Amino acid sequence: MMAIRPMEPADVAGVVALQPLAFPPPFDPALLWSAEHIESHLATFPEGQWVAVHSQEGILGSCSNTRISRGSLEGGDTWEETVGGPFLQTFLPHGEILYGLDISVHPGFRRHGIGRALYQERFRFVRSFGLAEYATSCRLPGFRASGVPDLAQYAEEVAREERTDATLTPLLRIGLTYRGVAHNFMHDEESGHGAAKLGWRP
Repeated sequence: MMAIRPMEPADVAGVVALQPLAFPPPFDPALLWSAEHIESHLATFPEGQWVAVHSQEGILGSCSNTRISRGSLEGGDTWEETVGGPFLQTFLPHGEILYGLDISVHPGFRRHGIGRALYQERFRFVRSFGLAEYATSCRLPGFRASGVPDLAQYAEEVAREERTDATLTPLLRIGLTYRGVAHNFMHDEESGHGAAKLGWRP
């Protein structure tokens, strides 16, 4: 049986072990969460971190989140500027935006609704605490291999359902709205170092 619940300190090792499985090469391993990062997330914003736990298999999914101001969302050109790096230095306890940092699902258990369930928990949090919206920026892992010369063109074609992307397409189907691209957002060769900006409002 699968359950979504708040992350606990005892979960840190399992969450860290999930990272390289969810984001294998060519994703830069230097960008994966360490135990120190996850422990910092729990210390900073404990109510905003969740795991998907199977009664027999253990932790099969996790998601990290922060709360930021609209100014950080709209004024941050890079991931570091937007969320304050892996230690969430732009976190605001009463920030009006719930920002999704990552979502990790064990590759052997994808297409079982784990990612969708974690997103529903994010949406529930936005509603419950009266936040303005949920926002995130997602990878575009199909960009480099697509042959499309421009990142924005690629993302727009995915948004129009003219092509599919392993990350963006499922997020649009969950109900997120495409809001353009951020160039040079983070080091990510597959995505051309950019990301698709997404949001959801209750």
